Amino acid sequence: MTTLPAGFAAHTANIGIKDDSLDFVVVLGSSGTQGAAMFTKSRFAGASVVLSRELVAAGRTRGVVVLSKNSNVATGEEGMCNAKELIGGVAARLGCETDELVIASTGVIGRQYPMDRIRRGVESLPSSLQGTDADLVARAIMTTDTRPKIAEASVRGSSARIVGVAKGVGMIEPDMATHISLVFTDAALSRGELETVFRNTVERTFNRVSIDTDTSTSDTTVCLASGAAGAVDRSAFADALHDVLLALTKQIARDGEGAERIIEVRVDRARDEEQAVTVARSIVNSPLVKTAVHGADPNWGRVAMAVGKCSQYTDIREERVVIRFGAQEVFPSQLDDAGLARLSSYMRSEEVLIHVSLNTGDAQATVWGCDLSAGYVRINADYTT
Repeated sequence: MTTLPAGFAAHTANIGIKDDSLDFVVVLGSSGTQGAAMFTKSRFAGASVVLSRELVAAGRTRGVVVLSKNSNVATGEEGMCNAKELIGGVAARLGCETDELVIASTGVIGRQYPMDRIRRGVESLPSSLQGTDADLVARAIMTTDTRPKIAEASVRGSSARIVGVAKGVGMIEPDMATHISLVFTDAALSRGELETVFRNTVERTFNRVSIDTDTSTSDTTVCLASGAAGAVDRSAFADALHDVLLALTKQIARDGEGAERIIEVRVDRARDEEQAVTVARSIVNSPLVKTAVHGADPNWGRVAMAVGKCSQYTDIREERVVIRFGAQEVFPSQLDDAGLARLSSYMRSEEVLIHVSLNTGDAQATVWGCDLSAGYVRINADYTT
C-alpha cells in the first residue's frame, strides 16, 4: 500500500455516481498546507474548474474534492450552484473554510450532478478524516482508466516524500496540465516556491503527453504541501517532483484508450525548445504515425511527413534531418527490406522511441503518446451508451 505523505488524510467512497466502484474522494492537509493548481484553458470549462479557479485565488488551498464519472460541464447556472453546494457541504463537515478546498470532476459532459446522491454522500463524510491509503485515492478518480495511476519519490537529503495520483486515458492533449492529477508532499515550501516548481515541472511532463489531440473541459492538477517533514533543498524537491510527474505521464500514455504501445518522441538539435516541442507533437499526434506503430510498421515516411508539415519553420531542411526508430537510423541512411523486417520486431516493444534530429540548433524536447487501435474507436463510439 502506498500511503499519503505526513499531514494528509483522505476519505473515499461510492456515492452512486458510478455503479459499483469508488467515485468520491476528499483529501485534506493539515493547517498551514500550501497549495498550487492549474486548470484547462478550454472555453467550455466545467463549473468545477471555474469555481476552483476562484477558490485557488484566495491562496488558502489545503484540500481537494473529486467526483468521477460526471464532469459537470455545460450545465449552466444549476451546475455552478451544485458545485458550490458540494464544496460548501464538504467544508462544513470538515470544519474548514470553503476557499480552502478545490473541486475536480471528470466524466460525461452535459449531465447535472445527481444531487440527491451527492448530498447523502456528503452527509456520510466523517468530520475527521482518517484514511491514508493513496491507492484508494487513485482508484476513486478513475473513469475509463484500466488501472490506477500512482507514483512516489523521496526528496534527497530529507525525510520528505512526494506521492502523486492521476486519471486520464482519453480526451488528452496538453493545454495546461491534461487530465486530473493530485500531488501531495510533506515538504515545507512557500506558496510561491510551490507554484513555480510545480508549473515548471508540469510543462515538461503533463503538458507533453497526448493521446488523441483533444483537450478536456475538466483538466485539473493540484499540488499540496503540508510541510510536516520540514524544509528541503529546492533542487532536490524539483528532481523528485519531476520523477513523480514523469512516471504519471508515462502511465497515462501507456493506458491510452485502446493503447497497446507507448510512443516516446524525442526531437533534438532543434533551433529552440518551442520548435522541438512543436515537431515532436506533430509526430506523436499523427494518426498515420500512431497506426504505423500499432502495426509494428517502421514506415519512416510518415514521420518525415509529420516533420514536414511544420512548414512555419523554414530552417528545417530535408537534407539536415535524421530520423531513427530506437537507435536505428532510417533516414537519410535507409534499411533494405530485410533490415526493415528486423526493425519491425523492435516496433512490437511495449515502448517505441522515435528520435528525430533537426540540426537547426542545440535545443531538445520529449513528448509521450500511444498507438491508435480499433479499441480506441470502440471505446469512444460506445462511451455514453
